[in-house]
Amino acid sequence: MKRIAFYGGSFDPPHNGHLTIARKLSKLFALDEFVFIPAFHAPHKKNKKPTSAFHRFAMLSLAIENEGKFRVSSVELDAPDKPFTFETQTKLKNDLPDAEIFFVIGADSWAEIDTWREWEKVLTQTNVIVVTRPDYEISFSHVTEEIKKRIINLKDNQELKSKIQNLKSKIQKIYITDAVNLDVSATEIRRKIRAKEDDWRELVPNEVAKYIEKYELYI
Repeated sequence: MKRIAFYGGSFDPPHNGHLTIARKLSKLFALDEFVFIPAFHAPHKKNKKPTSAFHRFAMLSLAIENEGKFRVSSVELDAPDKPFTFETQTKLKNDLPDAEIFFVIGADSWAEIDTWREWEKVLTQTNVIVVTRPDYEISFSHVTEEIKKRIINLKDNQELKSKIQNLKSKIQKIYITDAVNLDVSATEIRRKIRAKEDDWRELVPNEVAKYIEKYELYI
């Protein structure tokens, strides 16, 4: 069975942290494919307007051009209406009935998951990987007992990490991992660009930096 992870977000801009997550999770979960899904706009973030979808899709495409297992999907950009995550998951499941699907979110998204539309469905209709940071205290108090039963905490558990590639179940799981020890923020990159701090280029792939400069984004 093909194992595919989908990572949704604004990617505004895509940075080295996003690529590190994709590389680490591809290895840890023995993924056959890792797919980035840029969104027009996160429906639960009504007060934040991202850079145009065209620019973000283009930057992601440049960021992964040398990564064989990575690709960018326009599934949300092509939707007639701005889809919620559970709707995107449903489409992916229908399009890939024979694949084992993993949906990747960050610790910040996990912290506010109960504000998402149909959030319990988001956590039960596909596997979910929550990417956090070493020494980051993640809470489970905001989710139901039924959801808690699906959680497999990979943090600080090397034995379980070594077995994750062979874990199979008809019940979709929620995996918590701190395998990615890199704290890079798109918000901080945008701030550095506006403040004319040159070190922002070290935080994004070279081709993405060139693209940002060419089209004078975030200034």
